Parts: sequence; C-alpha cells; structure tokens
Amino acid sequence: MRSDRETTAYNRLRMQVAPTTEQLLEIHGRIRACVACRLHVTRTQAVPGYGPVSARIMAVGEAPGEKEDQQGRPFVGAAGKLLTELVESIGLTRRDLYITNTVRCRPPGNRDPEPDEVTACSHFLDEQIALLRPDVILILGRHALLRLLPDSAGISRLHGERVVRHERTYVPLYHPAAALYNGSLRETLFADMARVRAYLDEAESLRAPRPQPSEPVNADQLSLFAL
Repeated sequence: MRSDRETTAYNRLRMQVAPTTEQLLEIHGRIRACVACRLHVTRTQAVPGYGPVSARIMAVGEAPGEKEDQQGRPFVGAAGKLLTELVESIGLTRRDLYITNTVRCRPPGNRDPEPDEVTACSHFLDEQIALLRPDVILILGRHALLRLLPDSAGISRLHGERVVRHERTYVPLYHPAAALYNGSLRETLFADMARVRAYLDEAESLRAPRPQPSEPVNADQLSLFAL
C-alpha cells in the first residue's frame, strides 16, 4: 500500500495537464527519422510504438521482429496475439494498452540489441513514459527488465511482482514469445496478468480523475488506435 505522502504525489501527477495525441505523434516522428545507431542502416522502418495516449497500461518489449519491421507496428505476430489475450483476460482491450520496445529498429537476424543501441533509444522510452504516465508499466522479458530495472533480480524471480520506483509502477512478465516456445509459461503469464488487474484496481482507488485529451482525433492519428 502507498503511504499518504506517496498517494499525494501520485495524485499530483495525475492532475497535470492531459497529454495530447499530437505530443505522442511528435515523438513517433522523431523515432522514425532517428539515425543515432547502426540499426537504421538495415531497418525497413522504425517502430515507434502503438496505442492511445490515454492508455492505462504501457508494455515494453525488447525489439521489433521481421513483421514489425515491415509493418511499422510492435507485436503484430503471434506474440502480439497472446499479449492481446492477456489484456482481454483482465477485462481490458488493446485500447487500454500502449506498446513499445527498448529499441525501435529491428536488429539484423533478430539478434539481441547491443548496449549502445539500447542507449541510443533510451531517451525516447523515457519521453514516452513521462508523457503517458501509465498506471502500470509491463516489462516484457529480461532485456526490457535490464533496461528499466537494471539493479533488480531476474525475471524468473520478479515475474508478476509489483515494483515501485520513482512513483512509477512496474510489473515484470515473461515475454509472450517465450510462452509460444514453452507452453508451461502460458499459465504463469495469465496468473501474473490477474495480479496486474489487482494493481490497476488499487491505482484506480488512489488516484485523482485521469485527465483525458480534449482534442479530436484526425485520420492521421487513427493508426495509434486501430487493432
């Protein structure tokens, strides 16, 4: 449970001016134009992120794969379908979720991102977290865990646990792709998501009313919302 001081700080954050879709799209534009690391040479396109600015949950994975590189959207393959099932299992939809990765360009051959590549993308992730201010940040897999909670225990120990750092709530989970190769992890993922539902309910009871964007969504913005 949060202390009174923590709750006051949390509500103060929620009472700030609502983030706008234009602000999120501006970050997306800078990501698409980024040439800060070697990955821009081999990418088809960068994959900034996907979801509405009002999302209550932010999910952070590792890096785009082949399909993501082709379509410019994260989690569009089998792992993305499982992620959708996980979100729907707790009574939410993909409209309640914003998805991104620690790096925004596909590493060649789907290799692990190099530390300097993660560093080159780090400020974009920090900006997106600061703008969206989600109730819960899902950390999908060990690479995302290393980026967001570098001094923490491993994913096998922390999965499903709530970790609060700097007034932000993180929940490490096994990456959905891991459950596609190891069926025993599927049950674990759904059990961990049930715990996320409880964390969201607690956040709902503690926070001030969440500000909503007031501007209409134009046709160019619909890609943030479409399934």
